[in-house]
Amino acid sequence: MKNRILNWSGYTRGAALSSNLRSAILRPSQGPHAVLQTLIAKVSILALNAATGILTARILRPAARGELTAIILWPVFLASLFSFGLQTSLVFHLRKRPEEQVPLVSTALWAGFFSGSLAALLGAIFIPLWLRQYPPQIVTVARLFLLSTPLCSLMIIGRSVFEGRGDYYASNLVQLLIPVPSLLALVGLWFCHGMTPFTAGLAYVLGGIPVFVWMMRRLSSSLPCGTGQLRFGAKLHSLRKLLHYGARSYGIDLLGTLALQVDQLLVIGLLAPADMGTYVVALSLSRVLNVFQQSAVMVLFPKAAGASTEAVIAMTGRAARLSTIVAAACALLLVALGPMLIRLVYGPAYDAAVSALRILVLEVVLAGLTYVLAQAFMALGRPGVVTLLQAAGLAISIPLMLWWIPRFGIAGAALALLCSTAARLLLVTTALKVMFDRGRLSLLPRAEDVRTLWETITKPVPAALVPSGELPS
Repeated sequence: MKNRILNWSGYTRGAALSSNLRSAILRPSQGPHAVLQTLIAKVSILALNAATGILTARILRPAARGELTAIILWPVFLASLFSFGLQTSLVFHLRKRPEEQVPLVSTALWAGFFSGSLAALLGAIFIPLWLRQYPPQIVTVARLFLLSTPLCSLMIIGRSVFEGRGDYYASNLVQLLIPVPSLLALVGLWFCHGMTPFTAGLAYVLGGIPVFVWMMRRLSSSLPCGTGQLRFGAKLHSLRKLLHYGARSYGIDLLGTLALQVDQLLVIGLLAPADMGTYVVALSLSRVLNVFQQSAVMVLFPKAAGASTEAVIAMTGRAARLSTIVAAACALLLVALGPMLIRLVYGPAYDAAVSALRILVLEVVLAGLTYVLAQAFMALGRPGVVTLLQAAGLAISIPLMLWWIPRFGIAGAALALLCSTAARLLLVTTALKVMFDRGRLSLLPRAEDVRTLWETITKPVPAALVPSGELPS
């Protein structure tokens, strides 16, 4: 590497790449460059989250790591479960009606706070029933940490505002900064030999508060004064508008949340804490691959919302091909190096995670592809179709998990996820064939896709791009 940098041509390429990456991170962008910006941010977020996960896994060992998951899983899960489709609806309406952003944002924030509070209340009732095999003190701490659920709901709404405006820099920055205070606190606990499931849980939950304060200040400064004093009629009108679209997309958000975390919920409820700790390691390592499709969707949905059918189908097909090419290549590498990585990074105590990891790597690539394809229905105002498809996939996974987890342990959970995801992918592609012209959506990789990936990385971002916070129509 040093030899390449020392020669002039290598230096020129390296300088161009460095300039391009800096521009992609710091400047709002469009098309593949917006995806590159989001991808770089998400890789950084993954690195920070991996650092916290490795630290807690090595110090706490499988059983205590499973107890930590049982403590910190609920606030984010319940906030997403009781979102009522507000975040998706907010992005959709901000893209279509930017002139109404003041009542939309104000109303969404208040609605998010109340939905998060409702989620915390219901969670406090439900958690003791599900965590019966955990020590009473773990159940008590898990209920205490539910106080952060409204904050999680507001964080989801705030990021949706940024994404609806095309301000991916702010949205990425929120995600990027959240793990930093938590990681610093965990390192401090490590040095002080004071890490327990409770203290580690505090590090995770309290770490998001400084970022939440920054996010709310940025939102307040970008809106006209008096946003909070809107008349009741204006807020009621905005709430009806948000819930009209949100009610149709909520099924997707609800089922997506369940599909993402139902395996952890059932492993927590059916297996011992040590099995949960091992499964979390396999799941975390496989979910590194999520970054590619999630980055594509983060840009695809706001840009495609309200576009013509031809444009939506073309953008969706391109995003699906590009993100899946990269995810599949990285998946092969992870399968080959997975056993060594688990032993080297997490420790020999987690060797049992290897079998589940191999299954989960395939599942995450197929799930990402399904997620990208679903955005075509979302952008065209047909969220109900994806809701039905997601429901069918979830109806497959839950019975299989209840059957296979007690028999095969964490490998059974991974296999049930794979079967469910394969079914959802088949259903989504079939629906696209039936509802749209098949020739308009191709998932087979093309030579031009590879060229696009290479040019996105190596070509400089144009000097004159879109004004801050906006995307081209």
